[in-house]
Amino acid sequence: MRNFRTLNVWQEGIAIVKRVYSLAQSLPDTEKYGLRSQITRCAVSIPSNIAEGCSRSSQADFRRFLEIALGSAFELETQLIIIEELSIISTGDMKEIKEQLNIEQKMINNLINNVLLHKLWYFFD
Repeated sequence: MRNFRTLNVWQEGIAIVKRVYSLAQSLPDTEKYGLRSQITRCAVSIPSNIAEGCSRSSQADFRRFLEIALGSAFELETQLIIIEELSIISTGDMKEIKEQLNIEQKMINNLINNVLLHKLWYFFD
């Protein structure tokens, strides 16, 4: 069993969740069951799937959960773009969180590639 708490990618995922929840509070009440709900669920899914993957005994299962986390990250990015396109929140307010999310996507992808190459010793204490 891998200790997900030691992974920078999981820690960054938690930081994204905090930012997304803060952002969600600034969305209009009309979005309570729409985009607000969607972005918070996607954000929570990222570190949750990383953690769940760490509990799996096979590399293939671990990789699958990382791929789900990456999918959630791309889904979240799409929803943030929609929020921008609808001018619900200004582009400037979204810039930092989108940059942070892009870094997270690259980190997850890097971990997926290293799982494929069985180079996990690098990521775990």
